[in-house]
Amino acid sequence: MIAMATAFMLALSVSWLLTPAVGRLAWKYGAVAQPRDRDVHTEPTPRWGGIAIYAGVVLAALVTVTFRHWRTDGDHGWTMQLAGVLIAGTVVAAAGLVDDLRELSATKQIVAIVGAACILLYFGVRIEGVRNPFAGDAAGGFGPNSWIALSPLVGGVLTVTWILVVTKTVDAIDGLDGLAAGVCAMSAGSLALLALASRQHDGPTVALVAAAASGACVGFLRHNFNPARIFMSTVGSQFLGFTLAALAVMGAFKVAAALSVVLPVLVFGVPIFDYIHVLARRFMHGAPLTQADQRHLHHRLLARGLTHRQAVYVIYFCTALLCIGAVAIMRYSR
Repeated sequence: MIAMATAFMLALSVSWLLTPAVGRLAWKYGAVAQPRDRDVHTEPTPRWGGIAIYAGVVLAALVTVTFRHWRTDGDHGWTMQLAGVLIAGTVVAAAGLVDDLRELSATKQIVAIVGAACILLYFGVRIEGVRNPFAGDAAGGFGPNSWIALSPLVGGVLTVTWILVVTKTVDAIDGLDGLAAGVCAMSAGSLALLALASRQHDGPTVALVAAAASGACVGFLRHNFNPARIFMSTVGSQFLGFTLAALAVMGAFKVAAALSVVLPVLVFGVPIFDYIHVLARRFMHGAPLTQADQRHLHHRLLARGLTHRQAVYVIYFCTALLCIGAVAIMRYSR
């Protein structure tokens, strides 16, 4: 727990201190969000805040995981899978950085995310199977009766689909000041606890990176909470969504609990439900699925008369309930 706290605080400090400099950089190069009809903000606001989040996560991961690797003589430190998460996450962050400056099409964004997800597969990050809730073994682990193995092809397709869905859902909720950062902070904290409970060899290391992601989000909130002085934008939201989805594959999907497959869905429950609902509404009304609109949960809350902060607090509350539910299921179904 001390190592997790260190990762959390180090990422928080880097994100907090670096964000103002990133904001100045965004103004200099024109990475600025101009108010549009569907937007809530009314003043031009710098983007690229996600660069500070990225730096906080990567730096904290490099320091804490390397230290753990050194202390355990390489037994509980760096792995190919974890290196793949950071490399693929960097690809997604780079594509997001370009999008914040030039606004890439939805197709190009999806290609970048799917390509990065394929990098994960190359490094061995894949959904290898699911736990059968109706069978178990005496030890409560992944015995032949309790574990349903998936073929590399099926597991690979499910992994890429999961990564794409979570990345896009987190990107979609980045519509109010502090919303995506707060939701991701809670989701990352829950993933850290689930990774520790996974009983996997690399669980503690995955927990360190998840704790770092949570800390980076909290540090960024100092500048992003309403009224926001900077946005994380695509570079931040898609990096966070991608990284947390990948960590879930390495940790939450492997928890030795009867309902392990439900846990990561609960952790990302609010953005996933919101995104599916929006896509369904667009489909029913014959609108393009990639067309931006005001059908998201935060837009509907504002339309019902809630203030900006009240809408954010409501979604925070729902996220917290689902994350607590995921941890509780893990705790009591093992």
